[in-house]
Amino acid sequence: MRQLIAILLVLLGLGTADGAEQPWRHGRLMVSENHRFLMHADGTPFFWQGETAWLMPQRLNRDEVVYYLQTCSRAGYNMVQVQVLNDVPSFNVYGQPSHDRAGRLLTDAAYGYWDHLDYIVDQAARSGIYVGMVCIWGGVVKAGKLTAEQAKGYGSFLANRYKDCPNIVWIIGGDIQGDIKTEVWQTLATTIKAIDRNHLMTYHPRGRYTSARWWAKADWIDFHTFQSGHRRYGQRMDNADYPIPDNTEEDNWMYVDSTWAYRPLKPVLDDEPSYEGIPKGLHDADEPLWTAAEVRRYAYWSVFAGSCGHTYGHNAIMQFYREGLPPAYHCAKAWTEALWDPGFNQMQFLSRLMLALPYFDRVPDQSIVVDNGTQYDRLSATRGNDYLLVYNYTCRDMKVDLRKISGTEKHVWWMNAGTGALTYLGRYPDKVLTFRPHRVGPGIEDGVLIAIDATKAYLSPGQTSIMTPAANAGAQTKGKKVKK
Repeated sequence: MRQLIAILLVLLGLGTADGAEQPWRHGRLMVSENHRFLMHADGTPFFWQGETAWLMPQRLNRDEVVYYLQTCSRAGYNMVQVQVLNDVPSFNVYGQPSHDRAGRLLTDAAYGYWDHLDYIVDQAARSGIYVGMVCIWGGVVKAGKLTAEQAKGYGSFLANRYKDCPNIVWIIGGDIQGDIKTEVWQTLATTIKAIDRNHLMTYHPRGRYTSARWWAKADWIDFHTFQSGHRRYGQRMDNADYPIPDNTEEDNWMYVDSTWAYRPLKPVLDDEPSYEGIPKGLHDADEPLWTAAEVRRYAYWSVFAGSCGHTYGHNAIMQFYREGLPPAYHCAKAWTEALWDPGFNQMQFLSRLMLALPYFDRVPDQSIVVDNGTQYDRLSATRGNDYLLVYNYTCRDMKVDLRKISGTEKHVWWMNAGTGALTYLGRYPDKVLTFRPHRVGPGIEDGVLIAIDATKAYLSPGQTSIMTPAANAGAQTKGKKVKK
């Protein structure tokens, strides 16, 4: 019922998100001077908080597009990733094809496939959201439905159509290795980049790979992504080309390290971690589904390792499943119901935390943790000059070196990762101390230990939620403007 009410509010104009802040008022997106983060041209930080909406152009009508994007905006997302083409031709919900029978782009329909994509981009802009444009899915290219010669025309078409839109990020590839049809990806990327120099570009690789493996030296790629994938520890599955050690399948933090081993250094993020509500390993209906706590863990592990943001995904939402459609990956929940699932609504606590503290001086630092564990018991640590953060998935005791940041005394909080609630733990001296996480009720309460130089006012001792500003908030710094 509440989903129906929300849709009705949108249709009546009472649920509009048109008043959402448009982040591009700070200028175009670019890479920070230290090559580890994204920012706007005026130096304002951009923390990529992505949502996976692969089949939105194909499965949502205009009213549903508005409802979905406004819901994303309210949940704190500033990026949605879509497949522009999931086949050749692709068809939208109105039955309009992307190409004619001869394989030519079809642009002269009254309200055609490309008009609907224009509508999505426009509505995203009205909600303050960027669109990550996955130009064509990898499997379609692998099947030979886009050649290098065709990529020239297609790339020119896309670039000219969307180069003046403020809210575009180009995503080449689509769940595929860069050494498969390399000439197609290279041609598509360079064609778009030659026309559109104002928008960032990246590459979406296959699971358990980083785009830096193939494109580290490519001048068209502005930042890297990796796909940590959907397998649990020990779920190797027969695969001769398995690029990571056994029993590290869930350790998505390691992809940041492996990407930064390439030069030149570029920002990186997990563009496809495990989706909420999808079977572990994807294909076996008897496997348990990934939970909200697990998708939170993927987010915090990746970001605390140094990622410049994170992309969340949900099994039902990424395919916009509803009754009557063929479900992928054993999906049984309607996408409108999935918008109320906990993981979808909890990603905003991570971005709020990151932006509440000085942004550009943050580095991963595992030396903060004394006597660390492995796998689920591994504590993930990051810090700035005057604050440190330790993510704890299993709610175990943690020995933390407060001397790693400035200040003779530190204010310390525990943040519940599932609610954003802050509990002030007290004022502590500059030494190595053991903390016991704040637990409420049975089961795991994953969260973040926050320690801040007591002379700083980024958070207030009386503050009860990361969603409310500190009394004397003023942490955010500007990055230096850089040319690209």
